[in-house]
Amino acid sequence: MSSSYERYKRQRAARDIARENIAPRRKTESKFFTNLKMFVLTATALFLAGFVAFNLYLSSLPPIENLEDYKPNIVTKFYSADGEVIKTFTAYTYEKVNLEDVPEDLKNALIATEDKNFYKHNGYDILGIVRSSIQNVLARHAVQGASTLTQQLARILFLSNERTMTRKIKELEVAARIEKTISKDQILEMYLNNVYLGSGAYGVSAASKIYFNKNLNQLTLPESALIAGLPQAPSVYSPYNNKKLAIQRRNQVLKRMLTMKYITQDDYDKAIKADVRLSTMPSIYTTNKAPYFSDYVVKEMEKLGFDETDIIHGGYKVITTLDSKAQATANESILRHMRSWGLTKPSQQAAVFSYSPLDGRILVFAGGKNYAESQYDRVTQAIRPPGSAFKPFVYAVAMEKGFTPNDIIDDSPVTIGNWSPHNYSHRYRGKIPIYKALMVSSNVCAARMIQNVGVSSVRQLAKVLGITTPLQYDYTISLGSNGVKLYEFVRAYGAFANGGFVVEPYAIQRIEDSRGRIIYRAGKTKISHQLSLKTAAEMTAMMKTVILSGTGTAANIGRPAAGKTGTTDDYKDAYFVGYTPDIVTGVWVGDDNNKKMGGLTGGTIPARIWKDVMAAASKDLEPRDFDYPEIKLDNYTLTFGKAKVIADDENPSNEGKSVTPVGTQTESTDGQSEPLTENQSTSPVQKVKTIIPLPIKEKISEPKQTEAPQRQTQSAPAQSQAPAQVQRPATAPVPAGGGNSVNRAPIPMAVPESLR
Repeated sequence: MSSSYERYKRQRAARDIARENIAPRRKTESKFFTNLKMFVLTATALFLAGFVAFNLYLSSLPPIENLEDYKPNIVTKFYSADGEVIKTFTAYTYEKVNLEDVPEDLKNALIATEDKNFYKHNGYDILGIVRSSIQNVLARHAVQGASTLTQQLARILFLSNERTMTRKIKELEVAARIEKTISKDQILEMYLNNVYLGSGAYGVSAASKIYFNKNLNQLTLPESALIAGLPQAPSVYSPYNNKKLAIQRRNQVLKRMLTMKYITQDDYDKAIKADVRLSTMPSIYTTNKAPYFSDYVVKEMEKLGFDETDIIHGGYKVITTLDSKAQATANESILRHMRSWGLTKPSQQAAVFSYSPLDGRILVFAGGKNYAESQYDRVTQAIRPPGSAFKPFVYAVAMEKGFTPNDIIDDSPVTIGNWSPHNYSHRYRGKIPIYKALMVSSNVCAARMIQNVGVSSVRQLAKVLGITTPLQYDYTISLGSNGVKLYEFVRAYGAFANGGFVVEPYAIQRIEDSRGRIIYRAGKTKISHQLSLKTAAEMTAMMKTVILSGTGTAANIGRPAAGKTGTTDDYKDAYFVGYTPDIVTGVWVGDDNNKKMGGLTGGTIPARIWKDVMAAASKDLEPRDFDYPEIKLDNYTLTFGKAKVIADDENPSNEGKSVTPVGTQTESTDGQSEPLTENQSTSPVQKVKTIIPLPIKEKISEPKQTEAPQRQTQSAPAQSQAPAQVQRPATAPVPAGGGNSVNRAPIPMAVPESLR
């Protein structure tokens, strides 16, 4: 009994000891879980209370007044004559597009990527915020956002991009107010118009043009997906910056679209294999389609009294004269042809200037090949020698003095004072018509002509036609040795296209203020009559042959046009300037450092760029000939549409078959031309005159400042429709017959016996 009782006591004591050791731990654990449970319940209650309170607060916020009419950052815009925005000041570009004009693929791609519950929430997604917050805490950095499309729109329109809790709360507030103000479709439309998509693109319409040079309705599924993937990190995913990364992001968007059943598996499989074909134009031309022209417009506005700050931030709508399609063609053509010739160095440049000789509207203005690399304007600032493109001014003086395109000139070596010009490859043709001398760009013929008409007359003509750069008193200006500005040079050519009238180019048609009121409208441009109609007609007839069968055949656009090539010594500068009845265009190609350009001539790249630009600029114009008196060129029968090519001085490697206009020249087997004789001409010798050198008594480098008085009085171009009546030195050739009222002088004894 006692032993049993003792055993019971020991067991009881052991249980008591065990109970004493275990009880405190259970008590402690129970207290921890109790406190944790209470914390969770309290936190949940507070969160729910806060959520309800915040929702009540957001629901009580008033709508945003006039949100539908909102336009961000009032800025000045430049428009082309055909309605394209060519320049928007400041970094913000707003180009509104209606939601129904946005492809379904693009809308679905954005929703799938940025906000899959867009049409279900009230502008914000609290659960999404919590989820992203947890993810960011676990990753210890921001890896996931939770902004809805409405929140993003709120940030774009009204807030900054700072990453603070204050901004996030404001974002939620504004998003809620937006949702109460406009419909979901309106929110989506505003987002599509305002979201930044990299490379200067604000809005999907701008992105479509910048990345693919397409309108929205032309986008493919993979292109839409690429654009939809940009808002998260525009500069990172821009295909211009990292094409590989852009494709990876595009494929992620396509995967989301497949998951949400916006596209089929077959659509997905095809889209992820598609290559990205970006616009070939530099990004500068997508955000500012005519940067050099825009700079010129700013200068014009400053002349009208606007200051720079007012121009940029005044909210003006400036309607310019620019032809946006022709300008885009010029930008592209410059780059393409320069690349094809291997002219890729920053110093190797090109410039294009085009305007209407009828009313002065500037149509194309490209001061270089890449504005991002160089803002120097080679249209209005650069002074470069035009080479043979200057010769028409020499011959125009001759036409004013009574010469005709059919008069004969001696294409043979000549020495004038201490100057002995020579033709390309020392090739000479003997006696040829003046029109052919210009057609093949004979140097010695131009030298003989300026010797006959006088340097002063040529300088004076250039001046009244608008060339302000000083021209040396030197016979070498006949070959374009003196620098000129492309702007002025092209303006001067306009007189040949417009019956002798010089028209001042202008760039601004009208200016509207931010309320749409017209505050400036261009008046009639400045016009002056400096050449006779007959001279303009004769020069045009002569320069038509340059394009049909002379040095400028690469510029033939298949409609009546006239022009002239120009190439300087050592191929440092190359020009082509030409015109139709409606448009005058000049192209210069050269090196800013005045280095050689590897055999480049005016008949190559400049002529080809000219052709591209003129074809685009005249596309919508009816082909028409010049409204001039008929000028018949003896023994020349080629017309536009049947152009052929002959060998010439300036571009001996003409592309095309070498042929000869009937009766004007014969080619020997070695390529040297035979002189034109009396028997070879179908017109009587008595009805042409031959130009020979005049006696030169002074050195060319030191000309007398008192040139023959009778020449000085003849230097100004005639203002009437008929050629000027002039006197000639006894030894100077004069027109023969054909109705010309100028009396003939005896044929000089220097004329070869066969041509007396």
